[in-house]
Amino acid sequence: MTDSYRLNMDFSQVACVLADEQQWVTSPADGVSRIHLEREAAESGHTTSFVRFEPGSSFSAHTHPMGEEIYVLDGVFSDENGDYPAGSYLRNPPGSRHTPFTEQGCTLFVKLEQFQQDDRQYVVLRPENQQWQPGIGNLRVLLLYTYGTESTALVYWPANEVFQPHTHWGGEEIVVLEGRFIDEHGEYPAGSWLRSPHMSQHHPRVEEPTLILVKVGHLDNATDD
Repeated sequence: MTDSYRLNMDFSQVACVLADEQQWVTSPADGVSRIHLEREAAESGHTTSFVRFEPGSSFSAHTHPMGEEIYVLDGVFSDENGDYPAGSYLRNPPGSRHTPFTEQGCTLFVKLEQFQQDDRQYVVLRPENQQWQPGIGNLRVLLLYTYGTESTALVYWPANEVFQPHTHWGGEEIVVLEGRFIDEHGEYPAGSWLRSPHMSQHHPRVEEPTLILVKVGHLDNATDD
């Protein structure tokens, strides 16, 4: 492993990449670029990224040794199994293989090689199959997936909503999809990524309508290797 590629791999530390700090980097595939958020090695291992496909671009067939998790941010993402419009959530389990492409272009949030060893569930959840539920206070929650302590959901915050102070058992990871997420540590506009470690605490709020993608409970045993 080449240490020079490593990025935000100490999971005991807060990691944050604000929207205005991001830089797109070309990938080995023509028309595909990435913003690296977590990176273990050059083109393998634990990786979290924003990925942008230009219209008509594709990526070569590949296998996911420890799975792939995708949320489609915009456009339409496709592979040999179907088309996935903006708002779709996908889980390709360990050992799965596909050949991704897009006709009109798309942007994705992608987490690679991060499945639990015994999590083998294949998931395709398009917007028309998603169901919002009331959450704490005035929040609305759309559960995307749960397995063991790990849970992934969309959470909608109405303007001026303030959540209770709380502790993140197993950590928390957030992508701000719309609006601006705020806590005592900073402000995170749409397009920002934030990771808080196991047993971290904060008191979040918003001033404008805000939509976030949230993963919790997946960092309790993660360490910098």
